[in-house]
Amino acid sequence: MGVEEKQEEAQVGGQYAPLLASESSPQHKENKHQQNLRVKTGTIWTGTAHIITGVIGAGVLSLSWSIAQLGWLAGIIALFVFAGVTLISVFLVCDCYRFPDPRFGPYTNSSYMQAVRHFLGGKSESICGVVLQEALYGCGVAYTITAAVSMR
Repeated sequence: MGVEEKQEEAQVGGQYAPLLASESSPQHKENKHQQNLRVKTGTIWTGTAHIITGVIGAGVLSLSWSIAQLGWLAGIIALFVFAGVTLISVFLVCDCYRFPDPRFGPYTNSSYMQAVRHFLGGKSESICGVVLQEALYGCGVAYTITAAVSMR
């Protein structure tokens, strides 16, 4: 019974808990309120850097082609429309971080699926999970096809 055979554990609030505890596990129920006490080390600059790298990664490569296909006027208008939709989506997701009140809610949603469960219920969470997995699969296929075409 060596160290390799032990389950990886992390010390949370003086107790040992598995790193990937499910929500039904006793460790998760005991430490549910301690999740809100985690120290957040991100700053406005690290958040901005993550957003910029995410946007530059996918958007910049196809931006010039999109503008060329739409034309200068329609391309710029579409650019601002999508920027507005993205801004509204970011504000909505930020408001869903705390539950039930966006500013002073006692519970924090650590994932998008957890926010869907809290606000819309379990059935909507299942439907949303299927839609998210299909979107992830579709994006993976699209990036694979795009990479293959660009290697020709």
